[in-house]
Amino acid sequence: MVTKETIKDFARSLGASLAGFAPASRWDEFNEVERSYRPAAIWPQAKSVVVLGVPVLLPVVESTPSINYAELYSTTNILLDQMAYRLALFLTEQGHGSIFLPRDAYGDIGVLVRKPLAAFSHVFAAKYAGLGTIGYSHVLLNAKYGPRVRYVSVFTSLELEPDPLVEEELCTKCRICQKLCPSQAFTTRDDQLIAAMDKKACAEHHARLRQEHRYPCGICIKVCPVGDDRKLYGSNDVRLYFEEKEAIEADPDDPRYARWVHLRRHGSNGERLF
Repeated sequence: MVTKETIKDFARSLGASLAGFAPASRWDEFNEVERSYRPAAIWPQAKSVVVLGVPVLLPVVESTPSINYAELYSTTNILLDQMAYRLALFLTEQGHGSIFLPRDAYGDIGVLVRKPLAAFSHVFAAKYAGLGTIGYSHVLLNAKYGPRVRYVSVFTSLELEPDPLVEEELCTKCRICQKLCPSQAFTTRDDQLIAAMDKKACAEHHARLRQEHRYPCGICIKVCPVGDDRKLYGSNDVRLYFEEKEAIEADPDDPRYARWVHLRRHGSNGERLF
């Protein structure tokens, strides 16, 4: 018999740090996602969605834009897709038809410039699976890692007990992500916590970084103060982010930023050191 604990143990054995469970009906209950982007529309046999997550490590994220963060991003995406496929196959072989939705389901960042939408939102899936709340910059905030987690989703015909939602909003609406966003993609809305987002401007910035071999951007997840990982890595002073550009322009060897600058100077075509 396949249980939630069976699935969690299997997911952990594959490398998943987080796992959450949502009934497919939760999309209809909240009515936040357009119908054609809900599990029932994509695969009508889906009864439950299993969401897996792996963290992106803060000290590497802080080096962005760099080839080091680009490789971390690529590595986590590959890991997530492989974990999700293997879990879907495991469930299918146990008699419960399952499929997975790939982490980044687009051929190239240029596609997102023309059509900045994915076929399925792992962010909403993670919210409905009880892994966190959606913050100002449209990312999923998790208590342990803040927004520094990548997610992937498995649809299964197996009915599983849902995990409870996170009731308390983790986003403080400090708007640090808005203030430091390189593409100025976020605009505050009075009627809700989540900002209006210029997805095309964000995608165009990413396309430039792609040409320099140091895609993606990651600034919004770098600067967010939410997450216990900040204490773990001794990175609690977000003032460093506000002073970064001016300080590096004045002295590229400023000791506060030397570790990030070193990584940005190598392995890509980018000239910017901040």
